[in-house]
Amino acid sequence: MANMLLWPFKLIWHLLATILNLTGRLVAILIGLMLVLVGVSLSATIVGAIVGIPMIVFGAALILRGLF
Repeated sequence: MANMLLWPFKLIWHLLATILNLTGRLVAILIGLMLVLVGVSLSATIVGAIVGIPMIVFGAALILRGLF
């Protein structure tokens, strides 16, 4: 009986958790894409490649984490 009374609250809780999970993934993908773009632009110079290459790797890892 108590399970039936709490069902609407559980449904709302799971819906909010799903929305926040998808939002977090989207933010991770967008930040990763930004880091990749900045890393590529920094890698155009030899001095910037020291910082740009790790930014590209970290951004790609964030994108992969957001997708899977």
